[in-house]
Amino acid sequence: MSILKFIAACGAACALACAPAVHAAVETAKPKAEAKKKPAAKAKQAKSAAKAKTKPAPVAPAAPDPEADEPTELGSNVVDYDCELGNKITIYQNAGDESHVALRWKQRLHRLTRVATTTGAQRFENKFHGLIWIGIPAKGMLLDSKKNRQLANECRNAEQLKPAEAPAVIEAAAPATSAAPSASATPAAPAAPQAHM
Repeated sequence: MSILKFIAACGAACALACAPAVHAAVETAKPKAEAKKKPAAKAKQAKSAAKAKTKPAPVAPAAPDPEADEPTELGSNVVDYDCELGNKITIYQNAGDESHVALRWKQRLHRLTRVATTTGAQRFENKFHGLIWIGIPAKGMLLDSKKNRQLANECRNAEQLKPAEAPAVIEAAAPATSAAPSASATPAAPAAPQAHM
């Protein structure tokens, strides 16, 4: 009995699926005499119907996703980083927005959001793309949290590439301390006894 119900359900589904196709075939097979009476009117109707079909329906703008959409870089401070293996990173930061940066990596601009740290390092993340930028005073690095690997390391900007200068306080003290050890380091040679003649 369940097989009969199954066959009946399949037949009903087939009838419903085929009904629109049969109905469309009946409408397109109009008598040729009626088609000959008004060819011009039919052509106009066909053109207007074609225009109506080709007009795309207005698409509602998608809600902006700050993590997925590319940010604008207008009015930003630009810092270029040279990384090992010839990689280059550019960071754009607005003066009024300390909580976000735009990072250009591999011809794509990503928006990263600041994450608080206890170490004082600057950490920015984009969870949608899985990017993490960590900046410390000596260098920066770009990580991929989705693949758990480094994308760029040893990234340094022009300021970080300059050789480190010793502070002036240490330089002033250095000559005084270097003169004293040199005098004590070379003890005076004892005078040779002179014979009296």
